[in-house]
Amino acid sequence: MQPQAKKPRRTAERILEVSLDLFNRFGEPNVSTTLISAELNISPGNLYYHYPAKDELINSLFDRYERGLNELLHAADNVRNVEDAWLFFHMLFELIWQYRFLYRDLNDLLSKNRRLETHFQFVLKNKSKAVQTVLDGLTRSNTVRIERREAEPMASAMVVVLTYWLSYEYVRDPRKALEPESAAAALSRGAYHVLTLLMPYLEPAAREHLFQIAGAYRNGE
Repeated sequence: MQPQAKKPRRTAERILEVSLDLFNRFGEPNVSTTLISAELNISPGNLYYHYPAKDELINSLFDRYERGLNELLHAADNVRNVEDAWLFFHMLFELIWQYRFLYRDLNDLLSKNRRLETHFQFVLKNKSKAVQTVLDGLTRSNTVRIERREAEPMASAMVVVLTYWLSYEYVRDPRKALEPESAAAALSRGAYHVLTLLMPYLEPAAREHLFQIAGAYRNGE
């Protein structure tokens, strides 16, 4: 009996996959719909049938990112120690890396796309709430000692690093920073620097554990 052939991926799905790859590699402003259709070996008309405007491609990819982010942010409820926090922030950076074109070209995208401008404000608010939840969990488990009046600005500072870390990496090394082979090192550095903001508030054992985790990741690069 012949194995059943796999159904071909739907064209709309393939368009999104290829667009995401091209946006991530070259930056959204440098990728035209003509390039996307050529990469897919389809006619521009076929592309326009599924996505009549480039903004619709961007919005569809952003919707996927936002759904993934909202699911991931629920994990903040389970953070109780430094290792949990490391994993949580590393997973956030992995998702950001998957859709890194949004962050690479963030200001440009927001200036051109009203929908993204509005929704990214919700993204920041949801990140801030999740980070505050992380701080609450670490405080309850006596991993950190931080006053409530300090926790809110600390959460904001951590969100700033989360949001602009890849931009920082890109400025440091524009030729390599956003290439796939650089991902592991960039994400580990990002997670580490988010958590180093908590250093003055970490209990000594937790601080040492953070150094050990970061060192293990660096040795594995």
